[in-house]
Amino acid sequence: MARKAAKSSATPEQPKLFYIFYNQERWDNWLNSLKEADFEFAEGSEEVPEGLRILDSFSEDITLEVLKIVRLYQNRRFTKEEAEEKLSQVEKIVMCEAPQGELEEIIEMLQLSKLVLFAACRKYLGGNYDRDMKSLVKKGRGLVEKDMEGALELAAQVGANVIDGTPCCRKFLKDEPEQLSLFDEWLIECERMSEAISSLKNFDEEAGEEY
Repeated sequence: MARKAAKSSATPEQPKLFYIFYNQERWDNWLNSLKEADFEFAEGSEEVPEGLRILDSFSEDITLEVLKIVRLYQNRRFTKEEAEEKLSQVEKIVMCEAPQGELEEIIEMLQLSKLVLFAACRKYLGGNYDRDMKSLVKKGRGLVEKDMEGALELAAQVGANVIDGTPCCRKFLKDEPEQLSLFDEWLIECERMSEAISSLKNFDEEAGEEY
């Protein structure tokens, strides 16, 4: 079992609370914001287009809400089975068929990056993963072009370590965007997960609130 969950096992079980982490309306609202946004860089301006800013916030929102589920498992609000069920509910929304049209490719890329988020959470809940981050990254980079599923399995183990408190993989990230592989994109998502986990250090919401 992962370290944080193990540490909390000696404490009394916390009362069950009611949470809504993500719903279809929330997803649709983000999509509507993206549909209305401009993704083009203004000539002569270095300002990031509104569409890209919204997309980044969209991605962050998903990561944060998913990791709240794991955090509540760590706090003994959810059993492993309950946490897995909540993850599946959110995953069903996030991994739905991408809308056709201008947003299709954008949403598909977002979904591709989130594969490691859900896989890492499940790997953490399962508690069986390699803790050698350097080895995981090296193997994953060498595997991604010929075995995407195998590379995702390795990236999920990196993410599970991040959830469990291992210093993140920033030192493994590449500086040249044109050289990024899909595995590198998953490492970037793991870095986002690390930042989200830090923001949830004292997270434990009030009963009945919607998230």
